[in-house]
Amino acid sequence: MTIHPVSVAHEFAAAFNSRDPDAVDAVDAVYEPGGLFVPEPGRTLTATARRQANQRFLDLGLPIEVRPRHVYEHDGIALLIVDWTIGDVNGTATDVARKGADGRWRYMIDNPFGTA
Repeated sequence: MTIHPVSVAHEFAAAFNSRDPDAVDAVDAVYEPGGLFVPEPGRTLTATARRQANQRFLDLGLPIEVRPRHVYEHDGIALLIVDWTIGDVNGTATDVARKGADGRWRYMIDNPFGTA
């Protein structure tokens, strides 16, 4: 079974929308251990700070809708352009994902406001 790189965006949305009290754990599992989250232009977060930033989005209590626009993959690295909406907040993410040895795609860089 071949997993397409766009799966990472859908896996993120499923974890985000799970309404599970531990959703931040499922969201964080979509990242590589050293993966970057860019909450605003010029600022990058990893590890605990990345989890806390995602928790703030989860705390809105609103579902996320993702609409992948473009996916470019080469040699186990993918660039994803994904339009997203959480309530009245929306953006276009510019994300980089890598295919792991287990076949799963994970974010190396999650830049939700990537066109700003």
